Amino acid sequence: MLAIMFAGQGAQKVGMGKSLHDALPAVRDLYAEAGRILGWDLAAVSFDGPEAALTETRVCQPALYVHGMALFAALRAARGAAAEPAITLGLSLGEITAIAAAGACDFATGLRVVAERGRLMQEACERSTGGMAAIVGEERAAVAALCAEFGIEAANFNAPGQIIVSGEKARVEAAVAAAKSRGIKKVIPLNVAGAYHSRLMEPARAAFEAFLKTVPFAAPRCAVFSNTTGRTLGDPDAIRAALARQVVSPVLWEDCMRAAAAAGATEFWELGPGGVLAGLARRIDRAWSVKSFSENSDLAAT
Repeated sequence: MLAIMFAGQGAQKVGMGKSLHDALPAVRDLYAEAGRILGWDLAAVSFDGPEAALTETRVCQPALYVHGMALFAALRAARGAAAEPAITLGLSLGEITAIAAAGACDFATGLRVVAERGRLMQEACERSTGGMAAIVGEERAAVAALCAEFGIEAANFNAPGQIIVSGEKARVEAAVAAAKSRGIKKVIPLNVAGAYHSRLMEPARAAFEAFLKTVPFAAPRCAVFSNTTGRTLGDPDAIRAALARQVVSPVLWEDCMRAAAAAGATEFWELGPGGVLAGLARRIDRAWSVKSFSENSDLAAT
């Protein structure tokens, strides 16, 4: 049983998708449609940068969505029924790509949702001074105690011993210093624009929730796992609620992956740059069959 995974913010890199665009008319059509919907040249920023522009939240979220959907279209064209997933899941913004790939909305609708999410989250970042850090090698309970002590939050449970914390920058810095002084061996401050998946994103969540009420979703045609619960999303109202809640809630990525495996997934294919999700999958369970697709050469090698 095939599960397809879609990348989240932070995986972006200049040049992503260019080989697909150059090789495949269907992909060129997607990028052209994206430019018309967004009102700016997504292809140019994705392929040529500069990196600072691509890294902006309002830019990189649509860029990763379109790249993921372009890879999905290319795989389906190349492999037909063999590329039809029984399960889709995505990390953070990648959950919207997963929802679109599962047929719960069309490409254009998904892009509008991602663009609004990115815009609102960037505004929330600019209104606050947030930070994030990765804590490696610790149990969830120890990280929860650290978060409670310093008034920050666990933002991502990515894999065993890989947890991201988020909150006001000064509080995150204090937690990082304390963790190091207490013998937590690997604590890495992250170079991010804000405190994603924390209460500092509440202004974005509230506005995004209102926006989602206007969005037409359908029931997905395959199982889609939610970052907020690690369980499947069954109907349009559940999709809207999960996407709004996800902006301020921790990403339960490890839970989603284990739930997908328990549901019968025997192969995990990552669609996105960098191989980040494939790496996390191997940290969770080395026995899983995992492949990563980013450019046209990856499709040709399949």
